[in-house]
Formats: sequence, structure tokens, C-alpha cells
Amino acid sequence: MRIVYCIPALYNSGGMERVLTLKANYLVDQGYDLHIITTDQRGRKPFFNLDDRVQLYNLDINHEEQNGQGLWLKLRDYPLKRYRHEKRLKALLMRLRADVVVSMFGEEAFFLTKIQDGSRKVLEYHFSKLKRLQYGRRGLWRWVDLWRTRKDAEAVKGYDRFVVLTEEDRALWGELPNICVIPNPLPFEPQEQADTTSCRIIAAGRYDYQKNFEALLDIWAMIHKDFPAWRLDIYGDGPMRSLLEERLKGLGLGESLTLHPPTREIMREYLSSSIYVMTSRYEGLPMVLLEAQALGLPIVSYTCPCGPRDIVADGVNGYLVPEGREEEFAARLRLLMADEQLRRDMGRAAHEASSRYRMQTVMPQWLELFEALVRISKN
Repeated sequence: MRIVYCIPALYNSGGMERVLTLKANYLVDQGYDLHIITTDQRGRKPFFNLDDRVQLYNLDINHEEQNGQGLWLKLRDYPLKRYRHEKRLKALLMRLRADVVVSMFGEEAFFLTKIQDGSRKVLEYHFSKLKRLQYGRRGLWRWVDLWRTRKDAEAVKGYDRFVVLTEEDRALWGELPNICVIPNPLPFEPQEQADTTSCRIIAAGRYDYQKNFEALLDIWAMIHKDFPAWRLDIYGDGPMRSLLEERLKGLGLGESLTLHPPTREIMREYLSSSIYVMTSRYEGLPMVLLEAQALGLPIVSYTCPCGPRDIVADGVNGYLVPEGREEEFAARLRLLMADEQLRRDMGRAAHEASSRYRMQTVMPQWLELFEALVRISKN
């Protein structure tokens, strides 16, 4: 069976790129013929190790060039980029003649179903339906986000299957006949667990509006003087790095908090930590929480849509805090930092809860979906 995935790029260190790499490597091992089409790779290597049997193509559209542009510049440039994207993707798909084509909700999500290449079409969504409305933009941009949210809702209806990551997000989309839930799989089979004795807290993600690391810095400023032996390490990169660095200096946190670049050895960093924290404004199903949980770390997270409620059982394997309640977040962190036995108990519960996200549980759901779609085509 030939499977084609469409994604903007693979050079980022984000969860979506990691999940696709993980699934592609698994599928080629199962004998599937895997192809990945990008629009914005620009000659850069995939961040995560991708099996050499996976075929890569870049359409050289470069939608990311529009990031940071004003609305009118985007409106001016988008039609030509859209035309090139549709034309080049159609030509490639007509040549590849895949059995199934999967969009990870790049720009092709809005026209992929119009391409009559004989394949079944799947749309895979790694965020929440409310994603665009959570950018926090005002004025004309707010109306654009509302309009695009409506267009998203229209686009998903045309696919053979629309896959979301959580039951929480499924409920937001309503009663769609083609919707189903398949969570992200863990990128590893945990062989070790953190002993949760170190005085170290960890977070990871892109330095952008979504991840809301500025709130985490403020929360740490409330705590760090009372726990001088503890430190907070954040791994990532992105457009807000300089702003976070300035905020870090202004809060006088010294060496108690460090902003690190992304690392391919994130498992090692989890294992040398005792608590995982997340202050995101929105998610899909955050891989960082799945990974931290599997390695036995208790979690403190905002209850953003979507993901944390599916992963964390409040008071059992971590704590859930309503968004924006920084003092409550700090209080939960204090409890864990002060009580090693509590960390150990919650970490053990976290590891046990991770079994439903393991590869041998999740990937058979994808195999069943692909096989069912191909049977429909043959009939």
C-alpha cells in the first residue's frame, strides 16, 4: 500500500514533525510504501531521524514567507502561492497514484479532496478546533480568525476520514460522520523511569504565543527563592526567544532558570528531572506530556484545549490548573517540590497511565483505518 503524507516541513523540532517521523518509520517497517510531501523544507534536513526508505518531495511553495506580514500583503501573495501549490501537488499525486493521501492540515487541506488521483483522503488534525480563536488577535485579524475557523469546519467534511487526537476535540467538531479519534503514539517504549529525586523541573516546546512560556517564567518568579536548590530548564526555540530572554533578565531569576535550544536527547533530560510543567494556551495532544508521563514524571499543566484533560488525572498523576491562575499553578508546584514521596507516587501513576499511548496500542488503529479505506476503494 502506498501512503502519502502532506506536511509544511520536517525541519522543525515540534510534536507534529516528531509524530509523523515516528509513524512513517513504523509504517515502512510494516512494508508500506511511504512518501512525504512538504511545501517549506528549503533544503533543510528533517530534525528527527527519518528512515531512508521514506521518499521526500518538496514543492517549493514557501508559505512561511508570509509569516509576520501584514494582512494586505498576505492577501496579495496568497492566491499565487495557492495556485502553485495546487498545481504542483496535483501533478505529483497523479504521478505517485497513492492508495491513501493524508493531510496534516497544511494549506492543501482546503483543496486536496478536489484532486482526482484515485486515492482515499484523510485529514489529520494536531490542534484544537478553537486553535485560530486562541491566537488572541483583535480587530480585523479577529474576523479573519473567525472566518478561517468556519472554513476549517467546511473543509473537514469532504474527507473520507477526519482524525482528531482527543475526545475533547471530537466533541468540539460536533456530529461528523467521518470523524474518529486516534491519539499520538509514544515515540519510545520506556525502559526507565525518573526517580524524581532531583531538584529539577523541565518544560519543552516552541518559543511562541501558543506555548505561553512567559507565564511559566512569572510562576517561577513566585517560587524560586523559597526553593534555592531547585532549577527550571526549558528546551525549545522560536520567534519569542529574545522576548523570553529579556523577561528572564527582568525577573532576576539568575541561574535558577535556563532557556536551552532544542535537543534530540530529550529523554535523557526527562529522566534527570522530577516534574514536568506546561502552560500552553492551546494544544492538540501534547507529545511532551505523553513522553514525560511515560518516563514517570508527575505533571502540572493548565487545562488548555485540548489534551491535558485526556492525559492527566488531577490529583492522581499530576495536577490540572485552570488557565491563567498563576498563583494556583505555583501552589501545586510547591506541593510537589516539597514532597518527594508525593512525586514518586504520582510519577508511578503517570507511568501506568501511559500504556494506552504506546505504539502497539495506537498504530494498529491507523493500520485498520488504512486497510478499511482501501477495501472501500476496491469495492
